[in-house]
Amino acid sequence: KMAEKRLSRWPVFSLLEPEFLNRIKIACVFGAAGNEAVVVTWDDEVFSLGSNCSSCLGVGDGYGGLQPRKVDSLCKKAVTNFAFGSGPHVLAVTECGHLYSWGHNGYSQLGQGGTTQGLHPTRVSLGSSSLLGEGIKVVQVACGSHHSLALLEGGEVYAWGYNNCGQVGSGTTTNQPVPRRVQTNIGSKTCTRITCGQTSSMALTDSGELFAWGYNGNGQLGVGNNSNQPTPIKVIGVQGNIITQIVCGYSHTLALTDAGEMFAWGSNAYGQLGIGSKMNHVSPVHVEQTLGRFIEIAACHYNNVSAAIIQSGKVYIWGQCRGQAILSPLETRFDNLDDVFACFAAPASMWRPLFIDQDDSGTLLEDMKSAFDDSSSSDMTIIVEEKPIHVHKSILRIRCEHFRSMFQEGHWIEADKSEITITQFTFQVYRAFLYYLYSDQIELPAEEAIDLLDLANAYCEDRLKKKCESLIKQVVTVDNVATLYEVASRFKADRLADFCFRFAMNHMTYVVQSEGFNNLEELTMKQFIKMAAVNGAFKT
Repeated sequence: KMAEKRLSRWPVFSLLEPEFLNRIKIACVFGAAGNEAVVVTWDDEVFSLGSNCSSCLGVGDGYGGLQPRKVDSLCKKAVTNFAFGSGPHVLAVTECGHLYSWGHNGYSQLGQGGTTQGLHPTRVSLGSSSLLGEGIKVVQVACGSHHSLALLEGGEVYAWGYNNCGQVGSGTTTNQPVPRRVQTNIGSKTCTRITCGQTSSMALTDSGELFAWGYNGNGQLGVGNNSNQPTPIKVIGVQGNIITQIVCGYSHTLALTDAGEMFAWGSNAYGQLGIGSKMNHVSPVHVEQTLGRFIEIAACHYNNVSAAIIQSGKVYIWGQCRGQAILSPLETRFDNLDDVFACFAAPASMWRPLFIDQDDSGTLLEDMKSAFDDSSSSDMTIIVEEKPIHVHKSILRIRCEHFRSMFQEGHWIEADKSEITITQFTFQVYRAFLYYLYSDQIELPAEEAIDLLDLANAYCEDRLKKKCESLIKQVVTVDNVATLYEVASRFKADRLADFCFRFAMNHMTYVVQSEGFNNLEELTMKQFIKMAAVNGAFKT
């Protein structure tokens, strides 16, 4: 089963029964040796196991163990995410936006107002106010070695804990015992992501601006010097680029742009910047993009490993990989970033919690995939471009309203046929659509997903439309964004249209000079220009 497979690379789970492993929907491995873990099951129970340093398992004592123990105070709370420090201390966020903390607290990193170690998960108060109430939600958390950050639904950032280098962003180096809002330079902005290095902090705004504060001895803040920053300062070395993802290693930082480019800065003693040398950089440097378009990057404040996925799905690693210094991105055989940290990071701690898709937790999906285009079991053949695709009426009827109507007696002439011909779409696109009905996956290059979006729109398959939109976002460039915006508008793919519009706003000078923009239909161009004006594109 998928849960067992995804967790098998992590040694802390190696003694657990498959029956328990396959109950897990979220797993988080942490600790100085990757020897502690907390998990959430599909029936909303929380368990932990491992060494239990600083009572980080949250079970009320300091005893470790290799078998899971229930964390009663988090059960049935709908925990959705975790973050952890080096003590370790642990933070948990629930679906309703409540925040809990436990574990090491020598520097007030639990945000409970003192330095008493947390034996159980305890609800965190927001500064001097009462516990987070209705309408106030924590949506993301991050931890450095001994400090913590929380991002609220409204885009506000709060910080607390160890502050010897200014990593709390308060303007001082005094430890912060309770959550305090980070105001300087970001107080009036809406932040969308937060991340921490060991003793540094970063926040990304909704306009793609990046701010950093805290320890900067290796240049990990990317502000052009090695001076610590006790308040947020803008990272100007990425100006002109719209940052969409940021991650921090022990003392280095990676940033991904909306155009799929990657920048790196900070410590480079193990090649963790991926630029072919071991020289530190105090300002962002562009990581060579001959590999292709990057779609996701990964790093963890516990170690000096870096990893990324490119558009083709290939996974690359570099940095300190099991004692080896890899100076440039190295292609692996992994199909996900999580396995990189299980196999090559030291310690083997997760760069983010591992989320397991419930659809992948059993064998039904694999059986469905195997049945696709199987002539020995099919009861219908669909011909596209004179090529056969073998399918099962019952599956098509269950999975698709279009086929449900087609096979209903007396409605369509195809209802009683064992073979039908499709002429509106190409073989590759229609086969990808049918495979999606069997597997819930899209096996089609992102560049060709527009035609699949057309099909999804014609067949009123809203879920497939969403998947196509996500896939198409990976290939948006200044050259094609206008065309994709027009296509998205025509197919009423509102999420994709909005993404393309915002991308174009961020790169307006280049977009309006593109062939795609010049070829827009007159009405679409007028609507686009009007929207751009409303959003301030032509302010003087």
